[in-house]
Amino acid sequence: MSAPGETPAQVGYATRAAPGAVNEDYVVAGPGWAVVLDGATAPGGVDSGCAHDVAWLVHRLAAALSARLAAGSDGGLPDVLADAIKDVCAAHGDTCDLANPDSPSSTVAIARWDRGELECLVLADSPVVVRRTDGSVVVVEDDRLTRLPGGPPYTLETVRTHRNRPGGFWVASTSRAAAYEAVTATFPWAEVEMFALLSDGVTRLVERFGGTWPDLLRELRSAGPGRVIDLVRAAELAAPATRGKPHDDATAVVVTRG
Repeated sequence: MSAPGETPAQVGYATRAAPGAVNEDYVVAGPGWAVVLDGATAPGGVDSGCAHDVAWLVHRLAAALSARLAAGSDGGLPDVLADAIKDVCAAHGDTCDLANPDSPSSTVAIARWDRGELECLVLADSPVVVRRTDGSVVVVEDDRLTRLPGGPPYTLETVRTHRNRPGGFWVASTSRAAAYEAVTATFPWAEVEMFALLSDGVTRLVERFGGTWPDLLRELRSAGPGRVIDLVRAAELAAPATRGKPHDDATAVVVTRG
């Protein structure tokens, strides 16, 4: 793979915890790549079999991904993610029960732009949204978490029995196999105007509050990621009470061609 940074782009981001909470999202970026992770908040009273919290997992996974992406790994993005998961498992395999189905986990969104193309990888509900030079918008998403039996909100048992299993959904946790179940897409760089990596704390502007992907991308480009998170918080405060979390950690990375 050629050296990172040969395909120029401008990168901006913002990340913010849900009010009163610890931020379990994480964002890392370098010349030619960016990553957004969204840790799954642990249910109260559940034994994860792990001595570490979700934030620990997310930070370790971010570090492992960064090391490989910054080094210009020749492997495909699923290989990069699989090796990063292996590193994280090695960091706590001696102290924690990695076979526990409630072990800490995270979504993953990775973008890598080099050699004249944009590569995207999405695992669980943190999409990459691409606007092409012709004005069309493509959402690279993994919606398997929304299609579990019974429909959301899901019970803990439903999540436990369908996590990282065929016919269920896949997240980054203790299984390298999950990396090869990710949704991937590639775009010619010449056809890309901009793109965004988003945690579901930002995508709720579209999925819950009635916005559109083109409008979200326009706002990201014109006003920036911090302003978009302000809009999320305002929509959350104005919305009637519903099932699910009233607030969530929110992260947005926006990349425009340089």
